[in-house]
Amino acid sequence: MCGILGVVATSPVNQLLYDGLLVLQHRGQDAAGIAAAEGDRFFMHKGPGLVRDVFRTRNMRNLAGNWGIGHVRYPTAGSAFSTAEAQPFYVNSPFGLLLAHNGNLTNAETLKREMFLADRRHINTNSDSEVLLNVLAHELEAAASGLKLDDSAIFRAVAGVHRRCRGAYAAVAMIAGYGLLAFRDPYGIRPLVIGRRDLPDGAAEWLVASESVALDTLGFKLLRDVAPGEAVLVGMDGSFRSRQCAERTIDAPCMFEYVYLARPDSIMDGVSVYEARLKMGEFLADKLKRTLPHAGIDVVIPIPDSSRPSALEMALRLGVPYREGFVKNRYIGRTFIMPGQSARRKSVRQKLNTIHQEFRGKNVLLVDDSIVRGTTSKEIVAMAREAGASKVYMASAAPPVRHANVYGIDMPTRGELIAGDRDEAGVCLEIGADGLLYQDLADLKAAVRSLNPSLQFFETSCFDGCYITGDITAEYLSGVESQRGDSEDGANLGDIVESGAQLDLNLIDQEEP
Repeated sequence: MCGILGVVATSPVNQLLYDGLLVLQHRGQDAAGIAAAEGDRFFMHKGPGLVRDVFRTRNMRNLAGNWGIGHVRYPTAGSAFSTAEAQPFYVNSPFGLLLAHNGNLTNAETLKREMFLADRRHINTNSDSEVLLNVLAHELEAAASGLKLDDSAIFRAVAGVHRRCRGAYAAVAMIAGYGLLAFRDPYGIRPLVIGRRDLPDGAAEWLVASESVALDTLGFKLLRDVAPGEAVLVGMDGSFRSRQCAERTIDAPCMFEYVYLARPDSIMDGVSVYEARLKMGEFLADKLKRTLPHAGIDVVIPIPDSSRPSALEMALRLGVPYREGFVKNRYIGRTFIMPGQSARRKSVRQKLNTIHQEFRGKNVLLVDDSIVRGTTSKEIVAMAREAGASKVYMASAAPPVRHANVYGIDMPTRGELIAGDRDEAGVCLEIGADGLLYQDLADLKAAVRSLNPSLQFFETSCFDGCYITGDITAEYLSGVESQRGDSEDGANLGDIVESGAQLDLNLIDQEEP
């Protein structure tokens, strides 16, 4: 998963983009980048690490201009250790383009071959985002009339992208001398929202972001989501246009955004993430009453942080106390997006510590948003027992995660998923709990749909193995598992040093003053 921003303002946007990326930092901690434009010239700085570590005062000063884009990255394609794959990506023809992307193209390898053989374009990294940029560049070149570029040509180019690209993609792009372009795949899998800020002089500033929380923080009013298949174009003068560019669309947002990925204070596709998680807890409490009526739960304790709303609603509905039993060290990375299984396992006890008096002598219900690899769950159950719990039950606000996600979430191989080859009893035994409760998929859909009845479809492939784009084969999944399994072994120093330095030609000088 990644976080993206695009803004057109009337004053310098470097600080605004930086602040926005800080708000979206939960969507990616591997790399960050900002590009801005003044006149026809682009300025860019990007690198590996957290936003606060990538940008220094000198970098920020050099990011001149009143419009730009930003990106935070956690990789699902390419290398987690390559500085060359930090975004945005740049290509100088036609017109000059910069692009930042959230999602994953499922036909990236086919597109690479097509572009080399037919389009005469060379892709220099393993990133599918560079592929998407070059597809857009080729389609713009084909749609433009000579050196002339207009709105219709840009929208035709996005339509060409939709025809050629498969998978999930939400993207923001800068077209030199023209303006900001944002578009979303025809299934609306990855989120993208539009915000506007009206100024006292009557001018308007525009912001496109992965989550509405960025709009709130930066003082923009949420207007709506970018529709599946839609393209939005904001001129350098602040003029706003949009057009549907896909022949066929389905609104099928990724369910895992509501379960775990998104911040609870965000609104996506008309659904409050916080309210969705409360609803998940409501449905889960009702299931517990049906399936574990004699568990004798004394206290409900969330696993920080995403599960808190669900745990709170479960406790309320069950009529038992809600307590905070774990203290989180916020200087440790999230284990779900931490590259390498050994690093994830080691970090669990570093990031969580128990408040013993909340466990001692009690039948405890631990609530988590999901159980993916099971590493965290197993350690947490053990910690609860060590703190003196009489019995430890585990509840997951999501159904069992049994399948790979190919649409932009790092949920790689079935061998790593604790429920990949186990039933619920097997998972319960593996994590050492006295009882295990999973959300039913039908209830999960009902929980989110109750907040926006117009949502008839969801992308739920990690739960049910049904890939909504219809192009995922067993051979493709086998290749994904092989590729991502290799990446789990980590990178050596050579991978870090030899990271495609020629792509850094666009970067602002990274030396500190």
